[in-house]
Amino acid sequence: MSELTHMHSIGHSLTNVKVEFKKNTTLDVSGISVQGKIGEILNIPRWVAGVLESEKYVEIQDVDMLIELKQALEKEKMLGQFDLSTLQVQQQSDPHFYIKMKSYMKGLPEKDYDKVQSMLNTLLRTRQTKIIRLADTSKLTAEISEKLSVEEREFYNNLHDNSSRFSKSIIGNKK
Repeated sequence: MSELTHMHSIGHSLTNVKVEFKKNTTLDVSGISVQGKIGEILNIPRWVAGVLESEKYVEIQDVDMLIELKQALEKEKMLGQFDLSTLQVQQQSDPHFYIKMKSYMKGLPEKDYDKVQSMLNTLLRTRQTKIIRLADTSKLTAEISEKLSVEEREFYNNLHDNSSRFSKSIIGNKK
């Protein structure tokens, strides 16, 4: 994981997520106070929710990323081989699509994990091919940038830089 992706993953873990309490809970950890009664729904930091869910105190009420993944795959197939769709979560452009997918996948049983991973690989290969074509021919534009995830933007810029250096090594600079 690149440093940039790692930083965005940390940021994602600090965002709030909706949880439903399964047990009466009161705790105070690292300056975060959490109090909830059975059946109560609250927004709490994602990292806290993950710990509480692992101990069966809460159930996380998060976006179903499987639906988002299926929609992303369909959009990508419909657009053809040269156009990129915008990665979205809940019908909004989301540069953290893959970070959210990885977080979602951590909680899946192995059988489901393998199926979702296969779908994610299909999306990734499809988008990767399109990004390689685009990055080889042009610098990153605002229009393309808004369609890419954080990881894809980094990939695009690295590809474009390497492609430009390669071309210059063969052709040289203009006079």
